[in-house]
Amino acid sequence: MVDLPLGATEDRVCGTIDIEKALTEGVKAFEPGLLAKANRGILYVDEVNLLDDHLVDILLDSAASGWNTVEREGISIRHPARFVLVGSGNPEEGELRPQLLDRFGMHAEIRTVKDPILRVKVVEERTSFDQSPMIWIENYESQQQELRDKIVAAQELLPRVEMDYDLRIKISEVCSRLDVDGLRGDIVTNRAARAHAAYDNRDKVTVDDISKLSHYVYVTDYEKIHWNQLIQVIK
Repeated sequence: MVDLPLGATEDRVCGTIDIEKALTEGVKAFEPGLLAKANRGILYVDEVNLLDDHLVDILLDSAASGWNTVEREGISIRHPARFVLVGSGNPEEGELRPQLLDRFGMHAEIRTVKDPILRVKVVEERTSFDQSPMIWIENYESQQQELRDKIVAAQELLPRVEMDYDLRIKISEVCSRLDVDGLRGDIVTNRAARAHAAYDNRDKVTVDDISKLSHYVYVTDYEKIHWNQLIQVIK
């Protein structure tokens, strides 16, 4: 995973001339940026809703084409830039540009914990990590490895997961009723349902797979598929 922090420059994102080689060796060389490092991986954008417009355009171009082109001081470089885009942000600080929002198929809303017992547990875990991070990591290593193994198994099973035609029809019917523009809602829901089934080590999608993920799906008119409507139509 590559982190794209708030305030990153275009050169940092796209790449630029290697100044050290230029000064020491007198040659023009390319220094890869974050897009090159994120190729075939995950690009995480912090405060994505506050990203400068010109960087948004760069991300959109790369996400759409899978390539990044850099032209600097007589050097023209084109390299693969295929990545999974992940972002975080506070909607109260500003909205995402519609073109960029359309690149996010799913979302999770993070709220402040209200349960006092759970809040205490969070504070204690954080304190434990700060005081002895290696011990804390060792305590959870078995759980982390179990999660890794489950994800790898799901990746291997995913190509064999099937979804009945009737369920696919129902998903598209919901998107149509909600007057969703385009087909991104249909596509994302189908993909996510198959992934959820694979994660549960099953080779066939059920209604429960769709119902559990439906309220995490972004659709092209920036609404999320309503859970109750989806279940009512499917059932």
